[in-house]
Amino acid sequence: MRKLFLLLLFVSSAQLFAQDGYKTPPKEIMDLVLVKPTPNVSLDDKAEWMLFTQSNSYPSVEELARPELRIAGLRINPNNFAPSRQTFINDLWFKNLSSNKEFKITGLPSPLMAGSVNWSPNDKKIAFTHTSSDRVDLYVIDVATQKAMKVNKQPLNTISGSYQWIDDNTLLYRTIVKPLSAAPPKSPVPKGPTLQENYGKASPRPTFQDMIKNPYDEQLFEFYGTTQLVKNVNGTETKIGQPSIYTSISVSPDKKYMMLRTIKKPFSYLVPAFGFPATVMITDMNGKQIKMLADLPSSETAPSGNDNVQNVARSFGWRDDEAATVIWCMPLDSGLIKTKVDFHDAVFALSAPFSGQPKELFKTEMRYRFTNWGNSTIALVNEGLTSKQVTRTNRYNPTTGQFEKLTERNTTDNYSNPGTPVTEKNQFGIDVIKVIDNGNKLLLNNTTGASPNGDLPFLATFDLNTKKLDIIWRCSEGYFENIIRVLNPDKLELLTRKESEKEVPNYWIKNLKLKIADRQITNFTNPYPQLEGISKQKIKYKREDGVDLTGDLYLPKGYDPKKDGKLPVIMWAYPAEFNSAADAAQVRGSEHKFTFISYGTPVCYVTQGYAVLNNAEMPIVATEKDKKPNDNFNDQLRMNAEAAINKLDEMGVGDRNRVAVGGHSYGAFMTANLLAHTNLFKAGIARSGAYNRSLTPFGFQNEDRTYWQAPDLYNDMSPFMSADKIKTPILLVHGELDNNTGTYPIQSERMFNAIKGHGGTVRFVLLPYESHGYAARENILHLLYEQYAWVEKYVKNADKNAAGGDKQKAF
Repeated sequence: MRKLFLLLLFVSSAQLFAQDGYKTPPKEIMDLVLVKPTPNVSLDDKAEWMLFTQSNSYPSVEELARPELRIAGLRINPNNFAPSRQTFINDLWFKNLSSNKEFKITGLPSPLMAGSVNWSPNDKKIAFTHTSSDRVDLYVIDVATQKAMKVNKQPLNTISGSYQWIDDNTLLYRTIVKPLSAAPPKSPVPKGPTLQENYGKASPRPTFQDMIKNPYDEQLFEFYGTTQLVKNVNGTETKIGQPSIYTSISVSPDKKYMMLRTIKKPFSYLVPAFGFPATVMITDMNGKQIKMLADLPSSETAPSGNDNVQNVARSFGWRDDEAATVIWCMPLDSGLIKTKVDFHDAVFALSAPFSGQPKELFKTEMRYRFTNWGNSTIALVNEGLTSKQVTRTNRYNPTTGQFEKLTERNTTDNYSNPGTPVTEKNQFGIDVIKVIDNGNKLLLNNTTGASPNGDLPFLATFDLNTKKLDIIWRCSEGYFENIIRVLNPDKLELLTRKESEKEVPNYWIKNLKLKIADRQITNFTNPYPQLEGISKQKIKYKREDGVDLTGDLYLPKGYDPKKDGKLPVIMWAYPAEFNSAADAAQVRGSEHKFTFISYGTPVCYVTQGYAVLNNAEMPIVATEKDKKPNDNFNDQLRMNAEAAINKLDEMGVGDRNRVAVGGHSYGAFMTANLLAHTNLFKAGIARSGAYNRSLTPFGFQNEDRTYWQAPDLYNDMSPFMSADKIKTPILLVHGELDNNTGTYPIQSERMFNAIKGHGGTVRFVLLPYESHGYAARENILHLLYEQYAWVEKYVKNADKNAAGGDKQKAF
């Protein structure tokens, strides 16, 4: 029987650490990571009531070890018809903003495992799901009385979706169809081999995880995926239609129709459930079919390439500004973006009673993305191309059909991002674009506000005629304050979240028109008093080809460079692709954000005497017009890393001979490549990475060329192919049940074997039951211990003679 307290560790005898169970990091690190999270908050539209939601830190390994089905790209708890591995809300309470008093909520189940918390349309009620070990129930809280009660009788099935408010008294959700006892039994003897076949149709799909593998998986998916739609009016349940495998349920603005997407057979063994054959239909609110909109094939045959799509209808939705008009998009280029046509997509509409012919609304020159609806004279249509990193926003007049470009920019050009439209509720209770100044202007909220001085969020007006942006409020320098919600667009009353590097985020209400004093409505305190005195700054530096870079530098409490000398360094990064060197050079982030500690970043190691460079910029830039970013990937990694090390050395804070580099996922891929192709580092930490790109042959990250189109590129970028060159100590970590596309655990297993086979220094930690991101308390603490032990041995206490010798240079 498997012992849960053991880790499966593959290590060379020369690098043997203790292997007698879970370890913990130094107490200073453990105390930081295990701090109870600050509550989240939400407000009603009138800013009268605030709801606090509190979650606990981490589940135990025992919780992760509970039964789990991994089929069709889903992870299912078979005992309660719900997704497994959820993060639950463990406490809920109110605060009345007029009296400033807090109120407990009675009637909550104990222990509380809440999720999907949503206010009713009139803000007088709040619904949430409660997931126990054997069922999911739906609760409704009455805001006035602060009392919660369960409203469902049949257990909910939340595997493919939760619930939604239809009106102030009506909820729509899915319930189970058959009890757990009716689940298909697994035969101890297979009835035959598992067969897959293909006859002449290309299927260039990514390497998805947790796919259906055999006929028994098909039976399980059908059993757990089939649900019954139920309408609940003040606690009275009514079944709607027949049981089916619903993937989406969307109610029309006038609440008279539903648009249902249902899965049908055959189930795919190659793509997740969202890519299975499906039908899209419109029904009345009793489930009676009104119109069949589409019969969609499996996505197995979708073409590869970032901007290529299947030659079928997509992007189904309702017009938010009309009672019952459905819209969808069709490609005009057979789904292939390289086809030379004036327009690549067209958007169509069909209104109730859905008996006429669809009407073409507009065409787009690039790939259609989405539409923000306003009223009968304005909608904002977004189109773009992922391959060219470009996005365009158009103004569309639904009455006249007029269609004109408003803005176009690179998706990587954060400085030119105008923000998103502020909304207001229309007659259907749906958020639509707020227009001001007699329909001539929009309000735009930019919650990032990127600038050469760092992120400074702003609120602006945008003139639809002159296309001019005027900022009417911007965060003050020295703080990071962003607008969570515009509570009243006419009065310019805002809900903001304000923080600094020393002040924990708190929520404020401010009124730009009345110009009264801002009102603080939360009083969260610093959860890390032990970090007071640690310095944080955003440093700027330049790589050898002139691209400007930044990183967030943390230095220990009381550190004096002149007195204490240069420190060992931990550098943490994640590469990003850019078609523009100017965009790559932009400043991203704010040094005035409060630092929250999690297992994912190395900031906690500043308590152990390290200089930590977090978010070190690693841009990969298309340096020539006809080139793509990855065409010289490794050389650009070297330039980025060398520039960071040079900067820390010049500042007199970082010892260039004692630097570790690390990253997660694509950052792990980066780390292994840096160790294979440079001699800049004393150690590396690579978590949950993919190291052999021939195992992701139809593209990875933003690379859309296939292995067969660019074999040299795939091989050159794969650190697995250069494992014989990795002599710098590397710590490999992976979740045993990683479900991320491309990062199978075998990637780390084979990488370990390759490095070990060539005599490298390597340690492999496989975390039980963990996915791509890690969750269990025991695993996280052990991870932090492993990382700490690794840098202590190979970085901080590296050979003193080597540390004092010649400066290391990249090959």
